[in-house]
This record gives sequence, C-alpha cells and structure tokens, in this order.
Amino acid sequence: MPSSTTFVIVGGGLAAAKAVEALRDSNFDGQIILFADEEYLPYERPPLSKEYLAGKKSLADFTVQNSDWYRDHDVDLRLQSRVSSLDPAAHTVGLPDDTVVHYDKLLLATGSASKRPPIPGSDAAGVHYLRTYDDAAALNSVLTEGAALAVVGAGWIGLEVAAGARQRGVNVTVVETAKQPLLAALGETVGEVFANLHRDHGVDLRLETQVEEITTADGKATGLKMRDGSTVSADAVLVAVGAKPNVELAERAGLSMGDGGVLVDASLRTSDPDIYAVGDIAAAENPLFNTRIRTEHWANALKQPAVAAAGMLGKPGEYDELPYFFTDQYDLGMEYVGYAPSFERVVFRGDISGREFVAFWLDGDSRVLAGMNVNIWDVLDDVKALIRSRTPVDADKLADPQAPLADLVS
Repeated sequence: MPSSTTFVIVGGGLAAAKAVEALRDSNFDGQIILFADEEYLPYERPPLSKEYLAGKKSLADFTVQNSDWYRDHDVDLRLQSRVSSLDPAAHTVGLPDDTVVHYDKLLLATGSASKRPPIPGSDAAGVHYLRTYDDAAALNSVLTEGAALAVVGAGWIGLEVAAGARQRGVNVTVVETAKQPLLAALGETVGEVFANLHRDHGVDLRLETQVEEITTADGKATGLKMRDGSTVSADAVLVAVGAKPNVELAERAGLSMGDGGVLVDASLRTSDPDIYAVGDIAAAENPLFNTRIRTEHWANALKQPAVAAAGMLGKPGEYDELPYFFTDQYDLGMEYVGYAPSFERVVFRGDISGREFVAFWLDGDSRVLAGMNVNIWDVLDDVKALIRSRTPVDADKLADPQAPLADLVS
C-alpha cells in the first residue's frame, strides 16, 4: 500500500495495541493513528481484577508497549481522545472538538463498559465499578485489612475481586440473584464449585438474593438492603453485574448490528468493507461452530487483531480460534476453552471436591463443546483437539482419568 495510506484504530486496550503491532510487523508503512479515551498507554484489563488488586503487578507491568515503542514505530498515538462520530461514506472520524480525521481503513476496538443497573444509591460515593485502571486504583485504595466490601454480582469480576479482597483481610459479602455463581457461563454443578471455594475462604455468599438498594448516609454508600429485608453493612460496594459492548459509534454509523455487537465475517470485516471490528464488540462468524460468537475474552483481544490487520492490508485470513478464558481465585487456577451456550450434560474427570478436575460440556450427540481444567495443567491442547474433532466421544472414557484424552480424538 502507498505510504500515504492512513489507518485509524479506535480503542485503548490490548486489541488496539496488538493491531498496531500486527500492521507494523506486516511492513505497513502508511500512517497509523490510534485514538484512546484514557490518559494511559494501551494496557491489558484482566490484571485489574487479578494481579493488580493482589499487589503483584503495577500498571507498567500490563501496559502493552511503552511510549518509546510507539515513537519508534511511527504511531500517532492520541491519548485522552474520544472518537465521537464515524462517517463511513466520507471515510472520516470526528472528535468532540469538531476535528475530523480521514481514514482509508478503520479498526474499531472499543471494548466494553460496566453495566450500571438502576439500583437506588448506585451513584453514591463509595460505589465502585471495575473496567479501567482508574476504577481499579480507586477500589484498591479501600481494600484495607478489616474493611468490609459488598459485591453485587457473582460473575468473573465479582468473584476475582472477592478473592483478592479476602486475601488482603477484607470482610466480603457477595450477593447474587442466581442459584449459583457463574450459572449462565458454567452451569449449576460447576457453579457450586466456585460457591464452595469462596465460602471456604470466608466469603458471605448470598445466592438467589435480590438487591433492593444501596444504602447511604451523607451521600456515601453504607451497604446493601435486600428485597427480603436483610441488610449488609459495608465500607465500599462493588457493582459487578456484567459488561456491555461499546457499540454506539458503530450503531450511529449504520454498521450492521446483531448478537449484541457489531456483525463481522470470519475476517473480522464489518458490513462496510473498509471497517473492521475486534474484541468485545465483534460478533464474528466462527467457521468451526458455524455460528456467530461474541465473547468478552482476553484471548480475542490478543489474537483477533492480527487477522483484522491482514484484512486491512488486503490479505486473506479468518479467525477460527476457540473462545478461551482463565481465572485465578485463591488456590484455584482454571482455563476454559470452547463454546457451549446450550448443552446436554457436563462430564467430570477427576476430584471435584478437591478442586482438581476437568469438566466437559457435551451436546446431545456426545460431542465436546467446551472444556475446563481446574488445577490440572498440560491438558488444554487435548481438550481443544476434542472440541475441534466435532465427533461423538465415549462419555465413560471421558470421565476416566486413566483413559488418555488424546486417544479419544477421532
């Protein structure tokens, strides 16, 4: 491509940084402009609820590239710059100060924002959400030994923060409307594993419980009041009820939307041939499952940009990776791979109560849709092979730790 070509990337997270890397690694010598909302260099977000709150990493440790890298690779990095409009016909993006920037190709990597449910008191001081570094820093400052934290929501963020807080001597109460933590993601049986884990570490876990309001005094949160009349006193409240993709820019521009995000093909191209989308917002065609998949997973932000960059450069490519995510809570380490929005049953291999097992989600034809290894390592490749085989497996052998997983792949 001619050096006069301009590629614009909108986003300040891992996906945006990886897209820039991929373009320069592919010898693209045109202009790259990266717009990022925050004042910080693009960084990874998973450590915010994991290593950062545990005191094991600082922002510099999970910043993707330092400022010298962007300078040395001739990237026009514009921090604290929010793109407010997109005009696909004119090939321009607009900023709040009416600045207009032309692009030849555009990549949307706008990520997600925390859901903010309409709970009375949710705008009080001392109510926290966790999506940005500033969010994490504010939360970090209140997680002191002996303090009390109330968490609304027993999803991944809520549980990871609960684990980090307990390890710092904070008293933690988690309130969840569902029957088990992570019910939608993992199902009831595996959800119970996480319920027991947190209770074993001193968390007051209240399931099937609705929050009626966040109680306040003098404008500051003091805890929670539930619909059943029970209350929780707290020095701080974390609302962690999920994320919503930042698709407003794409919607207003008239890009095709669906499945909760921006519709893209397997090459991550949107309905506009000069605009691509990656990460949390991308509802991408998956060649293996023959369906669209949109997941808010770190692995997508890490790996999708290389495919999108290839497409922006006119090269063929498709994203056929299996969805993947991980978590570390107390002494439990877990990896999940696959896609099982609906399933017939879960098969376990190993010691569930001892939290050393592999779980497999099967469809009605006994095909493995997804797998999760808990405190058992070096099995991920075999689990991926079982999913990719798309063939029925013997469930009894799947549950037998003595039967090598590699032997079950047709």
